[in-house]
Formats: sequence, structure tokens, C-alpha cells
Amino acid sequence: MASDIRVRAATVDDVDLLHRFSVDLATYEDEPHAVTSTPQTLARDGFGDNPQFAALIAERGAAPVGFALYTFNYSVWTAARGIFIEDIWVVPGERRGGVARALMAALAQECRAKGYRRIDLNVLDWNPARGFYEKIGFRWIKNWLPYRLSGEALNTLATGSRE
Repeated sequence: MASDIRVRAATVDDVDLLHRFSVDLATYEDEPHAVTSTPQTLARDGFGDNPQFAALIAERGAAPVGFALYTFNYSVWTAARGIFIEDIWVVPGERRGGVARALMAALAQECRAKGYRRIDLNVLDWNPARGFYEKIGFRWIKNWLPYRLSGEALNTLATGSRE
């Protein structure tokens, strides 16, 4: 029953849980070794002097059943901030039980309360959650393609090397 789901802001006491959920998500996406964060780096980066992210925890009773970890973006076009969902995860046994909807609703409420104008996320093309996102109002932006610069390519560009 979705009415017994509580969504709350994550605290520094949740870093072990955030890390575990991140590893679970990476494993689901066939990238278990991609997680290089630790509970300690999450504590520093999310709950220190200059937080780089925020997170919500969904609980059913006393049990954590999902999370959303997000950062903020800014649109010059709308002159407003937005939320970028970096990670969202619902434990497998709790899927289709309202957990993801509760997390998304909490993020939408934050946007509305703070004057933010949108929520963005990326989703793998094979992920069945795409149907859920579309059902609650997300739209696939077909003419935009995500690009990323990282690793050696980032280092090469930063040092001015040309290959």
C-alpha cells in the first residue's frame, strides 16, 4: 500500500545505505565495478560544507525501500534551477508498490516549493522503468543525445594534448 511509504531527506547517518543502494543500482545496470565512491566520500560530498548532491530515502515502516540522489542544474532559457536525478533505486521486492512514485512526487514538491522549473534524468534504453517515467509525465527528448567526457579523454583535453 503506497500510503504507508514515507519519504525523507537523507542525512549523513544514511551514507552506508546510500552507498549500498548505489552498488545495487550499478549491479542492476551491469556495472558493479563502476562505483568508486565510499560511504566516507558520500559523507564528505553530500553532507559537508559544500554539498554536491542531495538525496531522499523512501521507507515502508522502518525499512528503507528506495532512494533518489540528485543534483541541481540551471536553465538560462527558463532562468530557473532544476533537479537532475543522478540515481533512483527501488529494492526489487518493492517495485510497483508506489515507492518510485512517492520519491518522484517528493522531488516535484521540492521543485514547486523552491521555484525550480523541471526534473531531468537519464535512463538506459533497455530499462523497463521508462514506461513508468512516461506514465507520470516525463517525456523522452528524442532530438537530444547525452554525451559525456571522462577518463583519459577528459585528461587529454585538460592538458591541451592533441591526439
